[in-house]
Amino acid sequence: MSVEVKVPVLPESVAEATVAAWHKKVGDAVSVDENIVDIETEKVVLEVPSTVDGVIKVIKFEEGATVEEQVVLAIIEEGATATAAPIIEASNQTSKEVTAPEAQQGDDADKLSPAVRKLLSEHKLDASSVKGTGKNGRILKEDVLNAKKNAASASPKASSAQPNSPAPVSGERSERREPMSRLRSTVARRLKEAQDTQAMLTTFNDVNLQNVINLRKQYKEAFEKKHGSRLGFMSFFVKAAIEALKRFPAVNASIDGSDIVYHDFYDVGIAASSPRGLVVPVLRDVDQMSFAQVEQNIAEYGAKAKSGKLTMDDLTGGTFTVSNGGVFGSMLSTPIVNPPQSAILGMHRIEERPIAENGEVVIRPMMYLALTYDHRIIDGKESVLFLRTIKECLEDPARLLLEI
Repeated sequence: MSVEVKVPVLPESVAEATVAAWHKKVGDAVSVDENIVDIETEKVVLEVPSTVDGVIKVIKFEEGATVEEQVVLAIIEEGATATAAPIIEASNQTSKEVTAPEAQQGDDADKLSPAVRKLLSEHKLDASSVKGTGKNGRILKEDVLNAKKNAASASPKASSAQPNSPAPVSGERSERREPMSRLRSTVARRLKEAQDTQAMLTTFNDVNLQNVINLRKQYKEAFEKKHGSRLGFMSFFVKAAIEALKRFPAVNASIDGSDIVYHDFYDVGIAASSPRGLVVPVLRDVDQMSFAQVEQNIAEYGAKAKSGKLTMDDLTGGTFTVSNGGVFGSMLSTPIVNPPQSAILGMHRIEERPIAENGEVVIRPMMYLALTYDHRIIDGKESVLFLRTIKECLEDPARLLLEI
């Protein structure tokens, strides 16, 4: 019996997806729950597993093709074995049918994405000479570039004892072109839309983190022993943001047409980098979380982002965002609001600086804070007081426990 492999149902906000990578080719045997193909949406990469044991008979879309939900990607002959002759059926899809692409013949080529194949061709490299560091040994773009670099450094230099040989060409100017990933394209489009539609303005303040640092030093070992997670800075900032959001509801609100929607819940997005680009997993109902729960959820999301395991649910929603450019050494920035949210808090690097304290100049660990907000819904006074509330909570962490 023939079984269709379809694109999964996509969230309401996602109209289409891209075929990212096939892990099987026509004639390959598959088993139940074995991943056949990766589908990339604007938010995550989805694995599409087989629902039966059998053999791949038809592949209808090549890598890089755009597909909609519930479109047939492949056909499996249930119960067949890999020794059976492949049955190639005509595809009624508008996109090109792929049965056994020449570019994917061989074990090494099965690990190649279109972008990797293009890089290999441009640099005249054999896939078998490149060690893949991706999932299941898959060759990544970085692997190709590293192989090219290693090959260049290992190549013998022209001998000066050969006067008739042409002089080596220095300062080679090269370039390469590759398509933007769906995630990168979506991030670019949404951020540009935010600039075009929102009246964004940024206000700044600085915060003395000496008391937070002292508190962490005093309790970090006991905290980790009890909760199994380290006590980081993010939990302090997230909890301080929740206190400020409670005092200034407009910062936690959004605009829908001519209406202002005030949210009585606090779902905070934590901007993070991943191998695929910027992602913003969401901590839900953070006001009901303890410091330990905040730290544990952030650590879990960080691990999922690095391994590409974030789900649609992890990335949807959010009423406010915290972005920590300080982990990369940023001193100051003006973060862009993630629509339909109305504000985003930017954290930066901690730097010891001289400040005046009780009439004396002292050295303290300081951080610049930035709040970018939509001026259509948030007034300047609210934004300044919001950021000042965060500053007060961080400079006197007992406020977070006493909620004052």
